[in-house]
Amino acid sequence: MNSNLAVKLRAGTQQSHTMAENVGLMKCVLKGIVDRDIFAKFLSNLYYVYSELEAAIEANLKHPSIRALYFPELNRKVFLEKDMVFYYGNNWHSLVTPSPVTQTYVNRIRELSATEPILLLGHTYTRYLGDLSGGQMFQKVVQLALKLSGYEGTSFYNFEQIPDKNAFKNKYRQALNELPVDDATANRIVAEANNGFKLNMQIAEELEESLIKAIGKDTFNSLTNSDNSGNTEIA
Repeated sequence: MNSNLAVKLRAGTQQSHTMAENVGLMKCVLKGIVDRDIFAKFLSNLYYVYSELEAAIEANLKHPSIRALYFPELNRKVFLEKDMVFYYGNNWHSLVTPSPVTQTYVNRIRELSATEPILLLGHTYTRYLGDLSGGQMFQKVVQLALKLSGYEGTSFYNFEQIPDKNAFKNKYRQALNELPVDDATANRIVAEANNGFKLNMQIAEELEESLIKAIGKDTFNSLTNSDNSGNTEIA
């Protein structure tokens, strides 16, 4: 029995995907407006999310559906740690804390890990396919805006173990489609993916007040009220 889960995820998260593209902070970044401190805080929040998500995946590898979608080359925690050292120094652990929304996100992943691990697939889909798609463009913009050399400060977006990202995404979608999950479970995974989108958007929105202070409200409004020409499609 094939679930066609990737197909259902793409269709079922289309509206969330469009909303994510229109978050003000993301629009500004894609137009080259990047504040170093705010971007560092954004990555520090993602560090907590990925640390919890990857711990949850590893803790549930005996679950057949989690095991079927386990690709260690996707893991981001180690790369985010490199970015933390770049932005905050070797004592970064004492300098960063998760934002309130980030802690809510971490708590949700922890809850699913303990009670319904198959729903973690909604979060792995939302995050990892986004990182492999729009995240690559995101990296180039940040490198240029912050005048970074190589992958310094953007190691998070560097998938050196996945040279052919399109081929890998196709393999990932195929693995999702082949999972033997029923329609009810598939629908719950899609719902959880939408929840992941919402939490990711809220993490970005938390930082918008700081960005407005950095660039001015008029500039922020002019950047975010115009059409976003960036393509951050994940599926």
